[in-house]
Amino acid sequence: MTRRKVSIAIVGSGFSGIGLAIALKRAGFTDITVFDKADGPGGVWRDNTYPGAACDAPSHLYSYSFEPKPDWTRRFAEQPEILAYLRHCAAKYGLMPYFRFRTTVTDAQFQTATGRWRLHTSDGETHDYDLLVAACGQLSNPAVPPLPGQDRFGGTMFHSARWNPGHELAGRRIAVVGNGASAVQFVPLIAPAAERLTVFQVEVHWISRKPDRLYPRWRHALNRRVPVVQKLSRLGIFLWFELVLNPALISPRGRRVLSAPIRLLCRYALRSVRDPRLRRRLTPRYEPGCKRILTSSEYYPTLNRPNVAVVDDPITELTRHGARTANGDHHTFDTLIWATGFRSQDFVAPMRVIGTHGTELNAAWKDGARAYLGLAVTGFPNFFLMYGPNTNVGSGSVVHMLESQAAYIVQAARLLAGGVTSMEVRADVLDRFDAAAQQRLSTSVWNQGGCDSWYLDADHRNTNNWPGSMTGYRRRTRRLDPADYHLEH
Repeated sequence: MTRRKVSIAIVGSGFSGIGLAIALKRAGFTDITVFDKADGPGGVWRDNTYPGAACDAPSHLYSYSFEPKPDWTRRFAEQPEILAYLRHCAAKYGLMPYFRFRTTVTDAQFQTATGRWRLHTSDGETHDYDLLVAACGQLSNPAVPPLPGQDRFGGTMFHSARWNPGHELAGRRIAVVGNGASAVQFVPLIAPAAERLTVFQVEVHWISRKPDRLYPRWRHALNRRVPVVQKLSRLGIFLWFELVLNPALISPRGRRVLSAPIRLLCRYALRSVRDPRLRRRLTPRYEPGCKRILTSSEYYPTLNRPNVAVVDDPITELTRHGARTANGDHHTFDTLIWATGFRSQDFVAPMRVIGTHGTELNAAWKDGARAYLGLAVTGFPNFFLMYGPNTNVGSGSVVHMLESQAAYIVQAARLLAGGVTSMEVRADVLDRFDAAAQQRLSTSVWNQGGCDSWYLDADHRNTNNWPGSMTGYRRRTRRLDPADYHLEH
């Protein structure tokens, strides 16, 4: 039983925000508000509607452990089904009254006198809360390179994460800038209808075939009648990531053993490109896993089409009818699709978070984003992040990490309910954690020379990835130790 009512604000209604709201509600907390700038829940699975949008982690693992879905239509669920799943969870667990949609939190400031957070929203209102959680995620703010001439381009231009469904692609001359996780999904689907499709290859990726398949109806029935079957499937996927893929990324010894088999798998997929010169251009020179390993069984065959071309030279400027590249060539097109990823270090954007002494969070992070267990930052009492710095998994399911974080934040809420008015992670605790994390990351595949990825900030500091296993993170977050925090009553 709680001894005082704790008011909690959650910013974001994706997997993080929904999962945390469910955990808090099940723990007996009822004064919860989930803010979201859009008109419904879903986060990135609401925003990313490009053709072929799907998860690259198997469905049975990329879902809440407490809410299995026995009737996933395929091994790797597509965007509409994942979004429907999130909406189902929100409705089933009675979250709809807690949502405030079409409301952007512009800034949040800690009020030292009251020990509460004051939120300012886009509608001009202010709201005070005992506990603030930023569930904004790492992949929610699209990144567009500041190329010269964007205002001169006379065609249609949009980012893959803000897909323009009203723009007809049939018969168009299309340029796709970027060839990462999103592009390898939608390029095979839009290429057949295009008059011409040019992929401006920003980076070279290791790509393996995607072991996707439809689940037959009998499997749905079996999952319902014998739930342990689905649990064993989830466990098997989990162990594959933990015991095989994770060591290939984290452990130097694991890389020596597993790098060669991963190369073979990716090179086998690359054999579907008929032109040997193009195959060479598509072969990375860095170690597998340094950048995200992509999965697609259709991307490479699509590059064989006569109406598809791959350009390696970077774009230097846009023109009215296309783009000019570094070698002086001009490429004409009437539709430009940015597939250039996200500003992955903008963990709380567009919200400004101001802690004690008027310190703004981004100023506190001027030397790189960091948070204790990816959750708590010194100088920002009663404030937690979900999917914060160093909590991304290079292999596995981030949903597992989010459930661990939600359980930890519930413990923090219980401390506040029990009489604590302010809890702030100690600076020495954060410093030790960050130093240990960066030391372990320094020997991981992500921080090896010659590799650059969205995991690294401008100073090549790895601010995104967890330097261990999903199991290790669950163990570290299982119990909130009050001794790690300055507590006031």
